[in-house]
Amino acid sequence: MYKEKIKQAVEILNELDIDMWLTFGRESHTIHDPAADMIIGAGYTWHSAFIITKDGDSAAIIGNLDAANFEKMGNYKHVIPYLKSIKDDLIKYIKTKHPKNIAINYSEDNVMADGLTHGLYITLNSLLEGTDYNNRFISSENILSALRGRKSVTEIAKIQKAIIETEKLYERIGKFIKPGLTEKDVHNKMVEWMNELNYEPAWSLESCPSVFTGMPDSGEAHTGPTDKVIKRGDVLNMDFGLRIDGYCSDLQETWYILKDGETEAPAKVVKGFEAVRDAIIEAAKALKPGVEGREIDTIARELIISRGFDEYPHALGHQVGRAPHDGGGNLCPVWERYGLQPYMEIEENQIYTIEPRVRIDGYGTATVEEIVVVTKDGGKFLSKLQEEIYLIK
Repeated sequence: MYKEKIKQAVEILNELDIDMWLTFGRESHTIHDPAADMIIGAGYTWHSAFIITKDGDSAAIIGNLDAANFEKMGNYKHVIPYLKSIKDDLIKYIKTKHPKNIAINYSEDNVMADGLTHGLYITLNSLLEGTDYNNRFISSENILSALRGRKSVTEIAKIQKAIIETEKLYERIGKFIKPGLTEKDVHNKMVEWMNELNYEPAWSLESCPSVFTGMPDSGEAHTGPTDKVIKRGDVLNMDFGLRIDGYCSDLQETWYILKDGETEAPAKVVKGFEAVRDAIIEAAKALKPGVEGREIDTIARELIISRGFDEYPHALGHQVGRAPHDGGGNLCPVWERYGLQPYMEIEENQIYTIEPRVRIDGYGTATVEEIVVVTKDGGKFLSKLQEEIYLIK
């Protein structure tokens, strides 16, 4: 996979007219650079430079004790070990390419491209002192956004597997949920099953899964489960994902706990759920290459409001891949917290969640999160769309 992504990076460098991409780091076991998931694939200790160039070359300039591992992997055409300092080998290699610009691993808007610490930035400038190369630095965010976003056939298959296994656990938990259990009971059962299957949660176990029943007492979405008891008449939703073979899923489902004598959910609950479902369907139809993320968010947001509900207090969706929030452009409104992400164009083979929510007064929150891959004709569902609210007797 790393060779595949390095080859893809060369194509992106040519597309963006960037001569050199330099990822600089140290002590990867302590500070993890998100770019490592795409192009490095092993730990490193001392000052290390991973370089990919527009002409198709690549080099790993690393401490001498790390060299054997990188030579064994064979991802980089040149493995250049150093003993006392990286400086001479780094400058020597850069001089052979004489780049007009050098993309380095920082970003203001994309956390998945912001692995360079301030201290390392100072060090990198110091190492290149006396050359003009540190005046040629630009952000590597556009490279990373494209590289993480453009999923290969292999990557799509891995994400699909994580989705399928997540859906199996959702099907099991739907048979386990009943009145009288607590949010923590449901959470713990999912964790028990995960452990039995030797699967990892897609994010922190504290809130994977998140479980919410009835009207929220405090936070939602990113809050862990509580001792709150599931009651008849509650809307219950869950946010859950798995990391399998390095790739993630991120799905949400919603249930209604039937009251005694009820055979279906109240009209108000059904109306809320259908607003969420329909917003997902309409957004997926419009999810085509060249459209900006803010445009897709607007479609769903306006549909929710038109059905008489308050707008959801977050982005409509995010990319999924090596991480559940995979960086790059999002399906989000033009809010300051999202920076330039709303204006980034959607590309073919990107994979997004679509996850609107509505608050149904007196019952709880209905939210569904599906995963789609972008095609020329719109979003293709990789997850099985929840078409009706699930009922718990």
